[in-house]
Amino acid sequence: MSDTPFDPQPLVRSLPEQPGVYRMLNKDGTVIYVGKARKLRRRVASYFTKSVKNPRTRSMVAQVADISFTVTHTEAEALILENNLIKEHNPRYNVLLRDDKSYPFIFLSATQTFPRLGFHRGARRQAGRYFGPFPSAGAVRETLSHLQKVFPVRQCEDTFFANRSRPCLQYQIKRCTAPCVGYISPEEYARDVEHAVMFLEGKSGEVIDRLVAQMETASEALDFEQAARLRDRIATLRRIQEKQAITGEKGDLDVVACIQEEGTACVQVFVIRHGQNLGNKTFYPKTPDETEPGEVLSAFIARYYLGRDTPREILVNTAVAEETLLEEALSQDAGHAVDIRHNVRSERRRWLEMAVTNARTALRTRAARQAGQGRRMEALQQALDLEALPERLECFDISHTRGEATVASCVVFDREGAVKSDYRRFNISDIEPGDDYAAMRQALERRYTRLKRGEGVLPDLLVIDGGPGQVKQAMEVLEELQVDGVPIIGISKGPDRRPGEEKLFVAETGETVILPADSAALHLLQQIRDEAHRFAITGHRNRRSKSRRSSSLEDIPGLGPKRRQTILKQFGGLKAVSRAGIDDLARVPGISRELAQRIYDTFHGDRKD
Repeated sequence: MSDTPFDPQPLVRSLPEQPGVYRMLNKDGTVIYVGKARKLRRRVASYFTKSVKNPRTRSMVAQVADISFTVTHTEAEALILENNLIKEHNPRYNVLLRDDKSYPFIFLSATQTFPRLGFHRGARRQAGRYFGPFPSAGAVRETLSHLQKVFPVRQCEDTFFANRSRPCLQYQIKRCTAPCVGYISPEEYARDVEHAVMFLEGKSGEVIDRLVAQMETASEALDFEQAARLRDRIATLRRIQEKQAITGEKGDLDVVACIQEEGTACVQVFVIRHGQNLGNKTFYPKTPDETEPGEVLSAFIARYYLGRDTPREILVNTAVAEETLLEEALSQDAGHAVDIRHNVRSERRRWLEMAVTNARTALRTRAARQAGQGRRMEALQQALDLEALPERLECFDISHTRGEATVASCVVFDREGAVKSDYRRFNISDIEPGDDYAAMRQALERRYTRLKRGEGVLPDLLVIDGGPGQVKQAMEVLEELQVDGVPIIGISKGPDRRPGEEKLFVAETGETVILPADSAALHLLQQIRDEAHRFAITGHRNRRSKSRRSSSLEDIPGLGPKRRQTILKQFGGLKAVSRAGIDDLARVPGISRELAQRIYDTFHGDRKD
């Protein structure tokens, strides 16, 4: 960008009086605000008049060095484009969502004799049915847990299911009927699937009626064991129904409440589908100063719903800015009419009050937590004699099993706690197995090379889970990349690996510091260290599981799923198959000698008996 003062008038005169989206950029070319307008010229011109009184707007305009724009056909189309651009650029002066993940669903596969139920997030490409959306992953897991207790439909991955030779633990604890080894007929299993689908569709009352009829039939046939099982299912289902049912509601809607206190906003979303309360989720949108609740709600609804599944009705606790335009854009995006309502009565008024109470409680709890986090940051500054109060901390850890599937983690904390959107994992490769120093070096190089390119923000303190050796790697990497001004410390557990006995290694001075067990600074470092360890080990387990998930048998030509299952049953598992000779393998029904040779070669290379 040029250093010449920005003159908006020529650009404003060139803008059309049509709907569109404008982007305001600073001298570095960074988008600091995205807006939409019914008439571009009039809207952009309004920013550059002496009558602008809002301090936030004046501050923003003072930084503008250029403006780009896109003309659209309608204002609703402009709102949709504005939403996409805000998600792409995260402009400083727009209302932003910190948690912008896609909705999670429950997925029921459709192509197998024994379908599976499972958690799903992302594009819906697989053939099957998707139930939801749910407000959070926790809500999905809770519902799946309920389903397993009443309708024992399998939830295991297909690769796990295809290679079983005996029932797993889920069968032993009565959460599955072991279709993998033929303990249930396809017809009985299909009935459990049908009941699970009815439950997810909000028809739990009908399911109970069916189960009651089955229980009475079993009782009349003197099958008291089956009758007792059905009685327990009915009781469990009634408890779930009491917990989730929303009185008098049969359709789909969301209840959205926004509360602001001391410049911080909290939005609470309750999700109701088929008359069932699927749970709620809390958001803390990043809002510019002096943003009214109606503006926050309007921006939140656009950010949260556009491009996603939207219910036909959204209840809000206050009037929403540009409500008619929002409804038009949401309806256009969703493919059906969407109504936003705030003047509601009776039961719906109580739902809104419940959402408001939850939002206010969450906001005050968060404020108390932030105050505690701030005190711990101050204690850390004093303990390490840092020049300034640290606003952003990054911590690295390494996880592997005897050198296998090494994964490095990077977690980020600020004054509000964990910044999970900035977490990163690194799959480590091309090093000697078990070389933690090389793994740490590779992760740091990859992380800070990106930050040097401007793809993120440098931390105020770099924490390494490890001792002087790991700290040395960090010092060398930052020196090579010419990253200056980032203090480095290592945190190492004591000889007995007990909390409170950690040693801190300060890179700059080479000193070893031991903080008191009740130190607030130590508690903060323990928290970020433990979070880095959790994030690393989760990534390692996922990577290791993925590498082992596809059995060695799956890559053998001519050995399909049925033959794989047969051979695993015959030998009792993959380990025994790997030890078997060619003659032993060839005795299995359906396994020719040629195929037995291929199986043997898979485990023993090209050697022959």
